[in-house]
Amino acid sequence: MSVDTKYWTEAHASGGGRDGVAKLASGMLTATMVPPKELGGSGAGHNPEELFAVGYAACYLGAMRHAAQSEKLGEVPSDATVKAHVGIGPRDDGGFGLKVKLEVSLPGVDKATAETITERGHFICPYSNATKGNIEVETVLV
Repeated sequence: MSVDTKYWTEAHASGGGRDGVAKLASGMLTATMVPPKELGGSGAGHNPEELFAVGYAACYLGAMRHAAQSEKLGEVPSDATVKAHVGIGPRDDGGFGLKVKLEVSLPGVDKATAETITERGHFICPYSNATKGNIEVETVLV
């Protein structure tokens, strides 16, 4: 698959990676990175899973809006939300892997339309496309 790239961003990590500093080259975001308590850290900072959750939630909500509008599926209400839960743990074959659960709220949208919007959102969302076949992603309408 080829991608006609329209935008690039750049981030830098220093220190120990999961125990250091990560920042955007633009200077608009700097995060102190600390492993969560569950992985032996202090939890007194951020971790890559949190940043992935923020990005996925925002991107997927935008993708659902785009799908609904461009495919004339109905309106995604202004109070729609996506809550992304991102988990990390050891894989059976070694190393670590991720799991994602997306909780989608589309107030006032009937169930059939909401299901179509969430499905089409996954087709459009680059996070969904990047994770497809690589990690378990569960989508739940709430």
